[in-house]
Amino acid sequence: MLNIRQAINAKRESKYVEWKERLDVTQDADWCEVIKDIVAMANSGGGYILIGVRNNGTSSGWDPTPLLNLDPAKITDKMAKYTGEQFDSFEIQKALRKRRQIALLIVHSTTFPMIFIQDGKYTDNVHNKERIAFRKGALYVRHGAKSEPGNSKDLREIIDREVDRIRDVWLADIRKVTKAPIGSQLYVLPPGKSLPSLATEIPIRITDDTTVPAYPRMDPNFTHPYREKETIIAINQKLGGRKMINTHDFRCVRKIHKVDQVKPEFYYMPKYGSPQYSNNFVDWIVNQYKKDSLFFNKAREKCKTN
Repeated sequence: MLNIRQAINAKRESKYVEWKERLDVTQDADWCEVIKDIVAMANSGGGYILIGVRNNGTSSGWDPTPLLNLDPAKITDKMAKYTGEQFDSFEIQKALRKRRQIALLIVHSTTFPMIFIQDGKYTDNVHNKERIAFRKGALYVRHGAKSEPGNSKDLREIIDREVDRIRDVWLADIRKVTKAPIGSQLYVLPPGKSLPSLATEIPIRITDDTTVPAYPRMDPNFTHPYREKETIIAINQKLGGRKMINTHDFRCVRKIHKVDQVKPEFYYMPKYGSPQYSNNFVDWIVNQYKKDSLFFNKAREKCKTN
């Protein structure tokens, strides 16, 4: 897959790059066409949608401000209407292509293929007739530079890609085990669970008294057991099992409350790997929401102004 710079400077559309002349956030027609491309790219391993670029690669002069100011959660909700999935693995960024401002929509791969649960119908105001961007029950993928219904070969590729991803995760974990010091103990835990007792029930005292025996720092894999996705799952489970928070909400809370900078009891960054979060962080977010039902909304609004 291309990187962001390659996608922005691409000379033609491809499996991973789609150009859109505009996206009127008030028009169902525009949304249906973009949602079709988002779903097709997610099912095909990810890609980039450049909005504000004509079919010949030149700038359309479209103003991306309304889209850039749009809450990503609203896009997730629009997609859920047609797919039944709360897909939020995408980002919207401001970008420059040939010195002209455009909107860059980065689509990440989905773990399980998305299938449309209803037709993407809209009215073509130019010709005053109904059009259908995608059909109910169809699996859309990228065939070259087009988003089209998939076939058995496409489904096999989606399954193979997920198998490869799982294998890579397993191999990474196996490498960790083989490098563990002699005498280490291996624990197998279900997702969202942390090892009890060892990490949480040893009383310690922080003091300058050098006569007090020192305790080693606890293993952060015990104290901060969650990656980002697992943290979001744990939060939603504690909020009653409904999807109350998505990736965008989580990152806004983390940014506004400076979790990465001033909350070591919540956040740990390993030397190699992605950030890890604690049960205390999960409980803190849940308590904040219970105190103020607009907690996530306020974090999103502050992110827009910062």
